[in-house]
Amino acid sequence: MRLDNYISDLLYRYECVIIPEFGAFLTQRKGAQVHQTTNAFYPPSKVLSFNAQLSSNDGLLVKYIADVTGKEYENVLQKVQKEVASWKQDLDNTTIVSLENIGDLSINTEGNIQFEPSYHVNYLTSSFGLASFVSSEISRVTPTSEEIPELVAVEEETPVIPLVTTKEERSGFRFPWKYAAAAAIIFSASVFGFREYQSNQQVVEQSKAQESINEYIQQATFFGNNPVELPSITLQVAKEIKNYHVVAGAFRIEENAHTKVSQLKATGFDAALLGKNRYGLHQVSYASFATREEASEALIKIKQTEAPEAWLLVTE
Repeated sequence: MRLDNYISDLLYRYECVIIPEFGAFLTQRKGAQVHQTTNAFYPPSKVLSFNAQLSSNDGLLVKYIADVTGKEYENVLQKVQKEVASWKQDLDNTTIVSLENIGDLSINTEGNIQFEPSYHVNYLTSSFGLASFVSSEISRVTPTSEEIPELVAVEEETPVIPLVTTKEERSGFRFPWKYAAAAAIIFSASVFGFREYQSNQQVVEQSKAQESINEYIQQATFFGNNPVELPSITLQVAKEIKNYHVVAGAFRIEENAHTKVSQLKATGFDAALLGKNRYGLHQVSYASFATREEASEALIKIKQTEAPEAWLLVTE
């Protein structure tokens, strides 16, 4: 049985696919990138990695193969174990195990499994149809001082109209300067008086408004014998959503799942039953978190102190 096709299908939908008694393939979202040297543009993608410590069977892979092939769960589990045994034998013989569209597995000098991911498939569904491409570098030309045209200042000539008066005009027309001065004084006094009046009106209005406010405050503060019922205030507080769960296990029998929750709570964990997944297994979490950072820190601690087979589940 070739497992790489089934593993590849699950990597599109899950961040962790465990191969029982072997290890787990993990995915992590990676943003779009630009290569500074080759000017190549890469769309957002999922980066594959392998963790040999996550080898406990969570039922995801075996149940998926059973549903696709229509075979019994136990029968599929035996075939998976047989394929895993073949992989381990190849690795012991220093043979590279190549999984199509996933990557190559080999043994390093320290005797650990080394994984080299394949970059032929992008498992991020939101980037479907986006391919990498190379764009030529844009050359920017800065013009020299000789190419910049000189700015020529144009001074417009203002026409000068000569003032010519005759003796008759000087004697026949005299501008009434004294009347103009008197009119200016009267206009200035009117404007000043209007501004003073407007200012006094504003002071009066402000005083009336302040008195009304003080009277309202007194009525609201000192109820006396007839208390006034104030309107109630309803506050809407956003509930913190916790989509990151450190999974302790998945159980086919619900009673076993509840027993596991009680055991974890007795040891101090904020354990909870996450419900039944699409494969009919009841998942139990050590704790749930609102951010990936908090969940990752808790997962590392739990794997070191409690259960190496614990894994991270992300729900929408």
